[in-house]
Amino acid sequence: MIYPVTLTEETLGVQSPSLAAMSAPWILKTTARGVVGTLGSVLTRSGAVSKSMRKMSRQADHLERTANVYRQEALFTARVCSITNESDTVKRLRLEVPHPDFSFRAGQWVDFLIPGMEKVGGFSVCSSPGLLQRKGVIELAVKYAEHPPAHWIHTKCTVDSRVAVRIGGNFCFDPSPSDSVMDLLLVAGGVGINPLYSILMHTADLLKHPHGYIPGRAHLCYSAKNTQELLFKNSIISVCGEFPDNFSCSFHVTRQSSEVEQELQPYTTSGRISEEVLRHHVDPQRTLCYLCGPPPMIERVCIDLQQAGLPQDRILYEKWW
Repeated sequence: MIYPVTLTEETLGVQSPSLAAMSAPWILKTTARGVVGTLGSVLTRSGAVSKSMRKMSRQADHLERTANVYRQEALFTARVCSITNESDTVKRLRLEVPHPDFSFRAGQWVDFLIPGMEKVGGFSVCSSPGLLQRKGVIELAVKYAEHPPAHWIHTKCTVDSRVAVRIGGNFCFDPSPSDSVMDLLLVAGGVGINPLYSILMHTADLLKHPHGYIPGRAHLCYSAKNTQELLFKNSIISVCGEFPDNFSCSFHVTRQSSEVEQELQPYTTSGRISEEVLRHHVDPQRTLCYLCGPPPMIERVCIDLQQAGLPQDRILYEKWW
């Protein structure tokens, strides 16, 4: 196998006695459970929640959880070029990945390798493929956790830190020009917004820079504890305003303890995403639904969508643990 980069102290720009151990263990032979790409092929990863998924420990290692999921073989060096606070608990990283062979599809994640650290992180890319094409960067929004990779991002990562990344995941939206037009229903819980925001921004890029596929309508249902934890809310509202005939959104807060900000009030309701709300945006013939959030939410929404008449093969989900 040929890799665009070898993880050494020189290529990553760091000194670490553990780097020698990073090269071999993280190179996994991968088999995709479905071909990633067009709308037709991405439907292979769909349907009701499997029993094995229910039994899987939420604390399982990222590489163990995704061992049978599609991932690229190549590792690419990346430089942290920006760090911002997306919320009180979420940091947004912008990574420069200059290699011309690096690419991803909206909705996919990265293996995130840190020099000197045994644990490998797994974080969904929240930016669009178009941003990578235009500026050579991707973005990740990572919530604080004690898990070593997330903890490193919140406590030790700085601008110019060097890491390595590898794209993976079967959960993506990458329509071909010949694909039938579909309406998208995006349902997010908490930081499960990350891959869906990537899909939303990619859909906006398809409208701004047509390449043959003309998107249908897209509606985002986004649930969080409170409005402070609604990531990307201003950008989401902005794109809905830019394309009012194509995009709409609704925010659902479950533990709001203060008055909702005036600018968010038109979009925000109290409580979980209900079957009634979902049913309003379901057309069994046209709707393709992407879900991402905590496993209990995914199970509940899958049931609600099917009761609303949406076939299993039009429900795609990604669980975060």
